[in-house]
Amino acid sequence: MDVTRIALGNTVFEGQNNAYLLEGDVTTLVDVGAATADVREDLLDGLSAAGVSVADLDRILLTHWHSDHTGLAGELQAESGARVFAHEADCGLIAHDDTALAELRELRTERFAQWGIPADKREELAAVQSAFEDVAGEPVDVDPLSDGETVVAGDGALTVLHLPGHAAGQIAFTYERDAEAGDDSGADARPRSEAFVGDAILPQYTPNVGGADLRLDRPLERYVDSLDRLVARDFDRAWPGHREPITDPSGRTRVIREHHLKRTQRVVETLREHGPADAWTVSAHLFGELEHIHILHGPGEAFAHLDHLEHAGVVERDGSAYRLLDAEPDVAGLFPNTKY
Repeated sequence: MDVTRIALGNTVFEGQNNAYLLEGDVTTLVDVGAATADVREDLLDGLSAAGVSVADLDRILLTHWHSDHTGLAGELQAESGARVFAHEADCGLIAHDDTALAELRELRTERFAQWGIPADKREELAAVQSAFEDVAGEPVDVDPLSDGETVVAGDGALTVLHLPGHAAGQIAFTYERDAEAGDDSGADARPRSEAFVGDAILPQYTPNVGGADLRLDRPLERYVDSLDRLVARDFDRAWPGHREPITDPSGRTRVIREHHLKRTQRVVETLREHGPADAWTVSAHLFGELEHIHILHGPGEAFAHLDHLEHAGVVERDGSAYRLLDAEPDVAGLFPNTKY
């Protein structure tokens, strides 16, 4: 499968987004970027350089619901008639379904109070989230996908791998391609396995867990399970939602998993020294002063780790405050496969 990476100069979210063009019988885009003028221009320039127009698009595959990956899908679909696919858990949000959006807003209100985010920071965050909603683009008709399902794209087929954690409907699209020159020797050279992984793993920083999608129960546990699935597949290359391709996906996945073990230990140390404490207070000790989207991601990350510790019986929650029950827990035991 031939892959053309189209770099999108997004400045709204984490930045340096990617869209991926797959040419063939079913011309396909994997992710499309935020609905801003600059991103739209980058995407159109990338398509034009490949000799492809929007009207040529047959299919759009979305790795998860966040607007920096989905924002342009509606207008691209309107112009091309392309079918749009995403995991069933994220379809409602991508389609701008009123019920799905209302449920998310209600959950935000509930969770922000539980985390202890101060009123002035909630106001700041509300302005940020309003700006993000502005780049969510036009409504789109979305076909649902589920784990293990196959979808035709480009000149081949992709298989859906569900990797919840960063988002409830985060998926990778996996495939095999013939070995490239120098990969292996001999007639029995094995095919290369590759995947478009969205924000399941990223090359330079760890995807947020806990704040990026409030709909997940036990978000860190789900994410660690997803990391284990990735390592088990041992892909030769991953095409992430941001920045450069990842040439050692299993190695990068192990680094991210180890990061979460160490962060869990830091949360334990924070509670030992400063607890009982709510998620906002823990995040302040972990990350310092929080601005912009980090007002969401900071306490969200703290919550994911506190939640993991609570389900393991290491802490207990009384209202918003978490209290350490075991001053010297076996944190490594909460991540039993970290060393693989």
